[in-house]
Amino acid sequence: MSSRTKGKPKTRAGAVFAAVIALVGALTNTRPAVAGAASMSTVVTCEALAGTRIPAAVLSLPTNGGLVESASRVTETIGGRSVTYCRVDGSLLPVDRSAPVIEIRVALPFDWNGRSMMFGGGGYNGTIPDVRANVPFGPADRPSPLERGYATYGSDSGHQADLTSHPVPSLDGSFAMNDEALRNFSAGDALKKTHDAAQFLIRQGYRAKTERTYFAGGSTGGREALAVTQRWPQAFDGVISAYPAWNNLAAVLYLGYATQSLAKPGAFPGPEKQTLLYNSVIQACDGLDGLIDKVISHPRSCHFDPRELRCPGGGDSGPACLSDRQIASIAAVSSPWAWPYKIASGEKGYPGFPFLSGADMRTPLLGFGTTAPSNPMPLTSGYGMQYWDQWVKYFLTRDPNHTPLTVDPRQPGQWLARISHLSGVQDLNNADLRPFARSGGKLLLIHGTADELVSHRSTNDYYERVADTVGPHETGEFMRYYLVPGANHANFGTPAFAASWDSLTAIEQWVERNREPAAPVVTDASNGRTRPLCQYPLWPKYRAGDPDSAKSFVCSR
Repeated sequence: MSSRTKGKPKTRAGAVFAAVIALVGALTNTRPAVAGAASMSTVVTCEALAGTRIPAAVLSLPTNGGLVESASRVTETIGGRSVTYCRVDGSLLPVDRSAPVIEIRVALPFDWNGRSMMFGGGGYNGTIPDVRANVPFGPADRPSPLERGYATYGSDSGHQADLTSHPVPSLDGSFAMNDEALRNFSAGDALKKTHDAAQFLIRQGYRAKTERTYFAGGSTGGREALAVTQRWPQAFDGVISAYPAWNNLAAVLYLGYATQSLAKPGAFPGPEKQTLLYNSVIQACDGLDGLIDKVISHPRSCHFDPRELRCPGGGDSGPACLSDRQIASIAAVSSPWAWPYKIASGEKGYPGFPFLSGADMRTPLLGFGTTAPSNPMPLTSGYGMQYWDQWVKYFLTRDPNHTPLTVDPRQPGQWLARISHLSGVQDLNNADLRPFARSGGKLLLIHGTADELVSHRSTNDYYERVADTVGPHETGEFMRYYLVPGANHANFGTPAFAASWDSLTAIEQWVERNREPAAPVVTDASNGRTRPLCQYPLWPKYRAGDPDSAKSFVCSR
């Protein structure tokens, strides 16, 4: 855990510690660390880490300790740069002997800058994130954390995906049959266990403590980013949360509702009709922000009615129109939905997906998919429908043979008590981030308005809850939330706007030099055009000038 001072840029850990580091640097002929600049150490006791036992006592949550299974020096090209680091692989042992281990990976660069970066996962996790990667929406022409000299780490969140159960690793929910594995993933317990173990190995490898701790993740990883700010407010100095699935149970119930809506006979719009809908929305709403560029910058101003595409008589007469049943299913999945019962987390509904706000239907895998949901669930159905399928089988009923379409989230009957219990584990919805703010932490929150898997409307909701709880001015002192018009989920497929922003440098500057983000600019990685990154609830309105330049836009209310 790093020390932090409220309201001030963080300084060195003290004169004595700085003197020790300087002495170590002199003895090893390396440079001492300078915050935000030079490397801290080039000496890593790499191979000696193999076989190291991780004592249970260094982990703040119950485990049976851990073991480093391998440690080896690696030199490879990352982002066009040669990077040498020590790759450390290990396992953390569960309390429940029948539970799976937590597999962890730590990369210790030989040119360490004194910082560390933990990465979050995606979907149901089950694999270790790439510790060499960049942060979500990170620009390809800017170095990743490992390239910059960060010690990086992550874990599979406490289970290993079984490709025989599902060919997409992030869609294997079978681990949830075990309570400890479920908590490791859903409540985020594996995050703190991994963090504690990684910091122990960093201390062992460098014989020094981390100066700055950061976390970055998108989707499930974005949810995990919010989990660490809520549950362990002193663990990380800076957090980047992108398109976060923070209200996981609420989203799952909504996905079940959407699945049932799309599974009705004749209700599913195929790929051609999805393209028709997308193009019609763009044609109707594209120019409302002052510019025709195939990006809807202000989704709330777009009120396209899918009934404009109704087939004559309401039947399905081909790809050039929508039937009444298809119009009804589209309206269902793009509208807010509230359930008529109470659950332990206090969540009451989900705001729906922005299919009528410029979601790119050219990426149907994450949206509707290419085929209607059914039983067994087709791999060509939407990602969210497959997610619901796994949740019903392994989280809710714990019966792998259970048919997900028989569970009605509107009237769950015998499953209500279990749903309520799971909501208390899966919905990480604590909006009181004052402990994180008091500890000096900074949070960057970012979401694309055309996200077809995690609704940006839901992130709007969380930000507004934080502002209501903490206060708008106080929230601005430690948190920024940005919406990127046209950006979809993780830049999957061919988004209308492929978001690219150096949030890592932004969070470094804010944490270490108290320089808050000022007039940030986001780039479309597909063509180089730029837009102002407007702080919610502002949006970029075209004013005049070069339509590909952020300078031609103003953040408008």
